[in-house]
Amino acid sequence: MDRIKKNITTQEHKITKVDRHKMKGHLTKCVWLTGLSGSGKSTIASHLEEMLFANDIHSYILDGDNLRHGLNADLTFSIDDRSENIRRTAHVAKLMNDAGLVVICALISPTKRDRDFARSLFAPTEFIEVYVNTSMAVCQHRDPKGLYAKVKNGEIVNFTGIDSPYEEPTNPEVMILTKDTSALEAATLIFNHLW
Repeated sequence: MDRIKKNITTQEHKITKVDRHKMKGHLTKCVWLTGLSGSGKSTIASHLEEMLFANDIHSYILDGDNLRHGLNADLTFSIDDRSENIRRTAHVAKLMNDAGLVVICALISPTKRDRDFARSLFAPTEFIEVYVNTSMAVCQHRDPKGLYAKVKNGEIVNFTGIDSPYEEPTNPEVMILTKDTSALEAATLIFNHLW
């Protein structure tokens, strides 16, 4: 791998991210939604994207499930593959951010280490970690994909929050307590935090 890296150089381009900011009329951000399966990340991301669109802010959602249909289809749910899932997604988000978009990432992102890696790719003002804090009981009750039922039946193992750990963020830029906040209200909180 080191031998290969020696033969790779960074290609500089004349159009910069600042140029794209000027053209689009807005700054770029990476909104990283983290939380248990069923916490509401994808729903909040969708509301946020609609708000951004309505305000002529170019954005795109990178949803964990959608990425596993293509770019990350070769990955399992092992600890190492989950880290690779985050690594790939973070790099795609960085490229989209450089292209001038507000990128909304909705992934469980169970470890602090992986979330910190994603953060490290962005300028401090560009990365916004959003903890969608929903109790396990509520997530299990919602179970929009039927995953908790499959865990209960022994069809899924190493499930985040059950038999695989979820490390809660200790200092996110935005904390959403879903017991007190609707998905639309949560998206509004995030939108207001962006600028």
